[in-house]
Order: sequence, then structure tokens, then C-alpha cells
Amino acid sequence: MKYRLMIVVGEDSGDAHAARLVERLKELGDFEFFGVAGQKLRQSGVEAVVQADNLSVVGLPEIARSLPMFWKVFRKLKNEATARKPDAVILVDFPEFNLKLAKALKKRGLKIIYYISPQIWAWRKYRLSIIKNNVDLLLSILPFEKAWYEAHGFSKVEYVGNPLVRDVVPKMTKEEFCLRHGLNSTTPIVALLGGSRHKEIVRILPVLFETAEIMSRKNAEIQFVNALAPTRTEAEVEEAKEKVLRKFGSLKAKVITVHDKTYDALNAADVAAVTSGTATLETALIGTPLVVVYKTSWINYKLLRPLIDVPHFGLVNLIAKERVATELIQDEFTPENLANELFRLLDKKENQRMRARLRQIADSLGHGGASKRAAKVILEFLNQGESNQPKS
Repeated sequence: MKYRLMIVVGEDSGDAHAARLVERLKELGDFEFFGVAGQKLRQSGVEAVVQADNLSVVGLPEIARSLPMFWKVFRKLKNEATARKPDAVILVDFPEFNLKLAKALKKRGLKIIYYISPQIWAWRKYRLSIIKNNVDLLLSILPFEKAWYEAHGFSKVEYVGNPLVRDVVPKMTKEEFCLRHGLNSTTPIVALLGGSRHKEIVRILPVLFETAEIMSRKNAEIQFVNALAPTRTEAEVEEAKEKVLRKFGSLKAKVITVHDKTYDALNAADVAAVTSGTATLETALIGTPLVVVYKTSWINYKLLRPLIDVPHFGLVNLIAKERVATELIQDEFTPENLANELFRLLDKKENQRMRARLRQIADSLGHGGASKRAAKVILEFLNQGESNQPKS
């Protein structure tokens, strides 16, 4: 039997996870896909009725300014789903948009599969009712989520493991990376991860570059690698450098930029400053000691901070259930604070201690195969039909 699935993503990380899922599904059966697709989904053969490249925005004011675009996409997807009648809709992360879409498409009688749970255990728990009423199958990638949902009265959840475990693999050794990029593998290397969204780069990357300048003026041997996300541009990097140049007059830090080589950069680095998000878990899986950083506009922080109901921001700390990596958020995220913390992590004993703890966290997530397990669960769900679905 051939299945037609609609799939919707909104961010780079979701696009990557969804592409791996699509590939595993194609190995199991005859599928065709359409929906909102980023670069990797399109490369996997998904028909993009909407391209996801410009959908990722953060913060209430930014979302408000983008509402006309989102409503246009929303209407288009409702129309496409009504016309094509997919066997199921797979919504991947991106909860601000996808939970609303789940309600609209469920009303049209479509089966809703949600891959990568919204972090409602962290904030805005009222969204649980939307999931209970509109999601037929939820696929979780974090080990504590299934028990949390069941404790809150929702049982249509399957923990499939984390898709990053097997996929976060550097392609080069540290020595190969250093040779290719003109770095000395015997002196300290600091990786800088400024985020995958434009607003993150604007607010966070200048602070990372200023940190590099402070550290270089104390230890000229330290080298810095700016690991640029595939969706970000050199022009954004230059803009961030200009801000630091205006402050210092001249730049002494040795900073190289690599594009779409994040895993290799992290593998080569002794320590890393990492923007909060999926990248903190990727860094932990590679085993590089890290500091978690984040900064948004003051109005976003004032509006959203009271809604957050967990003790940690960083995903690596949430999984560990303790503060393994220091978090410098908003006003605490200063070049001086970050420099001090990175110098601390460069200490040999402290570095080894954190590396050992990160190995424990990685082991707690299993040893790969999450995308394949997710694909098998989806195929079983489709084969069973709605009458045999578990009831919440």
C-alpha cells in the first residue's frame, strides 16, 4: 500500500530530524511526502508546497511582525491537506505554529502525528489540552517525557530515543581539522556557536567575539573557531566583528569561521560557548566541555521568563537533571563572565571532569536508531488504522 504523508517543519533542527525520518520511512514502505520542507527535506524528496527556510523566528514581537506570512502559510496548508487528504500529518517540533495546525487539521478528520514533543513540561503547560484533544500519536526523543505525559493523563506517547545520538559524528579528526584550517592542535581551541537564527546571531555572536578578544589579550595562544550554521551568512559574521572592532579599535583574537562544519569544530575544540538549544546536546554528545549562553531582547525576556517552569535552560542540563554546564543567560551573559568560565574549563582537571560527565549523559540517551524506531512506530500506526489506536 502506498501512503501519502504531509510533513511540516519550521526550523533547521526539525528539518534535519524530519529528513532522517523520511529516509527511514522510505526504507520500510512506499511513501510520498509533501508539506513545509527545509533544505534537507527537499533533498530527501519531499515536495515543498512551502519552503521552511524563512519560518524560524523567536520572540513575541518578531512573531507578531511575521503573522501575515504565517497566516498565509497556514491557509495554504489547510487547503493542501483538504485537497490531497493525506493518510496522516507529521508535525515536527515548531509548536507555536504546529499546535494550531494540529487543531485545524484534526477538525478536518486527519490523523495527527507529532514528532519531537513541544517542551510543555518546561513552560506553558496549558498546551497539554491541545495535545490531548488533537494528537493521535506523539513521538518523544527525551527519556523523561513519556512518564511526564502519562502522569498528566496522556498515554499516546512513544519514546523512540534521540535521533542525534547516531548522527552527531565528526567527519574529521582534530588533527585533520586543524591541518585544513591552519590551526595548531597543541594549543587551546575554543568553539563559538552563535545560533542558527538571525536574531540570535545579531545578539549573541558579538558577545562571543568580544569574549574571544578578552581571552586573546590574556593568552595570545588561544585559537577560536566560529562554527556558522548552514543557514547563516558571512555577512552576518562581518557585521558582528564590526561591532567588536568599533569597541576595541583593533582585533587581536585569531578567529576563523567554518560553515556547516559544527561537529568537526566541536570535536577539535577544547571548550565551547554554545547558544542554548539543540546545539548544547550535540556538544554533549561529542563530549566537548561547554558553557550555555543565550540572550534575547529585554521585552522578550520580561514577557517569556515568568512562563518558564524548569530549573535549567540548556537541554544538556535538563537531561542530566543538574547544572552540568554553566548557563549565562541574558544579563549574566557578558564577555567577562564567559571568558572567566571558559578559562576555568580549560583547566586540565576541570576539563576532564566535565568530559567524563558528558559521556554519562550521552550514554543515558542510548546508542542510536531513533529515526528507524520512529519510522516503525509510524508505519504500525498507519497499518492499525484509527479504530485500534490507544486511548488516552
